[in-house]
Amino acid sequence: MTFIHPDSGRTPEPLDIPHERQLRLRGILFGLFPIIIMGAVLFISAGTIFWPAAWLILLPVFIAVVVVSLTCSTDLVMERTKKQAGAKDWDAQLVRLLNLVGLLPFLVAGLDFRFGWTDQITLPVQAGAFVLFILGYCLFSWAMITNRFFSLVVRVQEEKGHTVITGGPYRFVRHPGYAGFFIIVLAQPVILGSILAIIPAIITAGIIVIRTSREDATLQAELPGYREFTRQVRYRLVPGIW
Repeated sequence: MTFIHPDSGRTPEPLDIPHERQLRLRGILFGLFPIIIMGAVLFISAGTIFWPAAWLILLPVFIAVVVVSLTCSTDLVMERTKKQAGAKDWDAQLVRLLNLVGLLPFLVAGLDFRFGWTDQITLPVQAGAFVLFILGYCLFSWAMITNRFFSLVVRVQEEKGHTVITGGPYRFVRHPGYAGFFIIVLAQPVILGSILAIIPAIITAGIIVIRTSREDATLQAELPGYREFTRQVRYRLVPGIW
């Protein structure tokens, strides 16, 4: 998740309206793949599609995909829907691990729902987790809409005039996208009512912390102006903590 000042860098070439619509539709379709995978893991492991908590997880994700795809820059849509050169080897390994481990909370929660391994989490606690889940997605989406270089991979996009952003959610933490995702990951198993699923969710959150740390170090080493930015915004994920 990288950074650019909104008034700096090269202005992208305007697209004609039919081309832009086609590109944004591609962004929506691209964003649907992980939702389909999430749903498949949830409902197959649960043995039923009649699971309201699972739908409460999937519906906001779908809405976020549509809203972001329609409102973010077309340059960002292109960045996130095609394979990018220059990704770090360590990042590719972490992404594969994150994609794999990130599905485990859904698998465990579905099996827990089917077989009743743990006691049901109370409705007020689930409702509170759902509020946090929505706030996490709002933060994640805000970061993505603010930053047209919010890439899927860790890389400095020199070909696009990559520089540092200080506006939007980046005023509060250096990696607001990861911060939102961190909240989302920990809230999901609680919404699904599974105590057991919290364990793989914590592991997933740990991988997010590792990737945040590695990306931050990369940006300090390779992105001009980022070291100065770290002195202005001291915290990576959680204000006052880290």
